[in-house]
Amino acid sequence: MATQNTRELTLDLRVEHFPYHQPFRISGHVFTETALLVAEISDGTHVGRGEGAGVYYLGDDIDHMLSEATRVREDIQRGATREQLQHLLPPGGARNALDCAFWDLEAKRAGRPVWALAGLEAPRALRSTLTLGADSPEAMAKAALAIDPQAPIKVKLTGDLDEDILRVAAIRAARPDAWIGVDANQGYDRPTLAGLLPVLVEHGVAQLEQPLKRGREADLDGLKRPLPFVADESALSLADTASLVGRFDVVNIKLDKCGGLTEGLAIARQAKALGLDVMVGNMMGTSLSMAPSYLVGQLCDIVDLDGPTFLARDRVPGVEYRGGMIHCAEEVWGG
Repeated sequence: MATQNTRELTLDLRVEHFPYHQPFRISGHVFTETALLVAEISDGTHVGRGEGAGVYYLGDDIDHMLSEATRVREDIQRGATREQLQHLLPPGGARNALDCAFWDLEAKRAGRPVWALAGLEAPRALRSTLTLGADSPEAMAKAALAIDPQAPIKVKLTGDLDEDILRVAAIRAARPDAWIGVDANQGYDRPTLAGLLPVLVEHGVAQLEQPLKRGREADLDGLKRPLPFVADESALSLADTASLVGRFDVVNIKLDKCGGLTEGLAIARQAKALGLDVMVGNMMGTSLSMAPSYLVGQLCDIVDLDGPTFLARDRVPGVEYRGGMIHCAEEVWGG
């Protein structure tokens, strides 16, 4: 629970850019860097940090995040709490950065880690997917062989049915025993989806993420799901969660979408109560983004927290990837 501020706070906001090793392609987009809003909230003794990467398909870019966070600066400096922040800002990258900074500050003030304040068990290492950006089938098969052989694989599709079929087949041939999930990033419609599903089943794909465009969820009504469907763009915040039942099997929680750890934990708990499985994902931030998401991951069935693996540099200290697992020490954030 949020604690009442007892000292005057200051809020520092800055923009930081983290380039990728190489361009990253998904359906409809190619990314070369992540621009992050970093928030630091200080009471003069302790400093809490958080970062937001925003939600590109909603126009929640770095300028929008900075504007939103600046808009509530005076409220925070006059004593607004994390609980009040949920009403001051809508879900998005700015609220994520600020919410996580509040959690970090609360932990430092209390001398207890965030996981304990949130009522969680001590965190354990989590098996995390590693993502293959969309490329030629041959290039993706080669990339599948190059990544950690113990890690699950997440495959980006583009909506080009013929090419996507070749991608899935090539990756499965290269990695016959791997857990494979695919992410369509809204690239399909119901007719083309009908052509994709048998191929996914044939190649033992474990799940299909966001097949249709946000707003077209009703097109899934009456469609037999031969493998679990995951809601990503269709599941932005807590308000969306109940509407997923019957159309999706899994909800992908991303803190930039829902506006922070506070709502992310609430979504995980509500989704489970509704009978949905839970996944945690990321918007390609640094380890400062992965650390609070790692706590949500403690409640999740599927974990996709590989954002820093795409960056040419990360924060120090940072999360570690080894043996197909993500490890996050309390020194990274929230300890």
